[in-house]
Amino acid sequence: MSTNTVHSDFDIDVLHEISARMAAADPFHEVLAHVVEFVSEVVKCDSCFIYVLDADDLVLRASKNPHDEIVDRLKIRVGQGITGWVAEHREPVAVSQHASEDPRFKLFNELPEDSYEAFLSVPVLCRGRVVGVINLQHRKPHIYSRKQIRLISTIGFFVGAEIEMARLETANLQLADKLETRKIVERAKGILQRDLAMDEEQAYLALQRQSRQKRKTLKEIAEAIVLGEEIRRGSRTN
Repeated sequence: MSTNTVHSDFDIDVLHEISARMAAADPFHEVLAHVVEFVSEVVKCDSCFIYVLDADDLVLRASKNPHDEIVDRLKIRVGQGITGWVAEHREPVAVSQHASEDPRFKLFNELPEDSYEAFLSVPVLCRGRVVGVINLQHRKPHIYSRKQIRLISTIGFFVGAEIEMARLETANLQLADKLETRKIVERAKGILQRDLAMDEEQAYLALQRQSRQKRKTLKEIAEAIVLGEEIRRGSRTN
């Protein structure tokens, strides 16, 4: 059996495995966690980040190493740093050592991985459009083989649609939650306007004040007011 055949069979097994794992993962961050886990198995590395495109920013959405304080908050502009360059040019970048000395590198003091030697960054594409970037890093110098770069790039192509679908689903859920919050807040405002003779602005400010004082979300305060109203109605009918 030729070496090319072995490599081809391995690639097929890799894609089959990641397909099976992602098919079982529904929420956005679970999909990304599976990608990080799988990429880290394919290329043994000290760090793996996944950035997802949001408007003109790449937002850090998943990390192999725990970074709860910056995941979902750290942003890189497209074109900024190696990660932004990869997103802008839709080409992988592999730096085997002294990654921080690359002229495209951008330092983030929050990330100890910025001191790592080797850096591989590949675009995640969906229908020819960049939807994210996968970064791998090694503490010590590491030469990324053509096969490793090709394989991670293939994974980037393969998971692009899944990541985009998961992102859109999460965005739709967030929109639905916003609409539900608006609906419940409007009901609560109406109750306050009626019971306390407030105008609409006063009722909204009262809800905001309660939210700050009780350290609850606006939705939670509004739900409590609506629930109280429903309880009163129930007791009157009984």
